[in-house]
Formats: sequence, structure tokens, C-alpha cells
Amino acid sequence: MSHPACPNCQSPFVYKDQQLLICPECSHEWDPIELKASSIVNVKDANGALLTEGDKVTVIKDLKIKASSQVIKIGTKALIRRVLDKSNHELDCKVDGVGEMMVTAKFVKKA
Repeated sequence: MSHPACPNCQSPFVYKDQQLLICPECSHEWDPIELKASSIVNVKDANGALLTEGDKVTVIKDLKIKASSQVIKIGTKALIRRVLDKSNHELDCKVDGVGEMMVTAKFVKKA
């Protein structure tokens, strides 16, 4: 039986004790049912539309890629793979012509 990684330290060595899951590395204890209910992330695009995994988005501004001379042009399409809320770049996307990268939600609109 496989358990999810620890939400605190991302350790894969998690074990179950009654209803709780426990991480032996950081001693974090959590209820997986409560974690699923609280893991809903609300990230909105430039127009205020709610973004979810699997949505297709369009870039609304030329974006420079860090440590590269490449630029993502206005109108470039991307597919959202994951939505995160703890980072500056909320969207893990597959961008056409560029590949996998993290993008900030305020620079895209839902297609």
C-alpha cells in the first residue's frame, strides 16, 4: 500500500498509525482526509477566471525566460499540468515551442 509523500518535507517514508499518516523524518502528523479537503487551490488568470489542471491558456504578454535569450511571445498556447499555490509561479505548464516550465497566473488567460 502506497502513501502520499509528507506535505511538510516531501519525504516518501510515510507510515499509517490508525487514521493518521506520520512522517518519520520531520515528525509531521496529518489526517489524509482533511488534507484532501483543504488542498483545493484557487488560482485565477488575468481576467479573473478560475484555472484548473488540464486547462488550456494563452500568454497575454511577452515573457523573457530566465537564464536564456529566448522569449515566449504573446498568444503562445500552454497546457496546465499542475496548479500550485505556495510559489511565485503558480502554474506548471507545457508551453508550445518551449517545453515544460512554471508560469505566473497573472500573465495568462483561459483559452
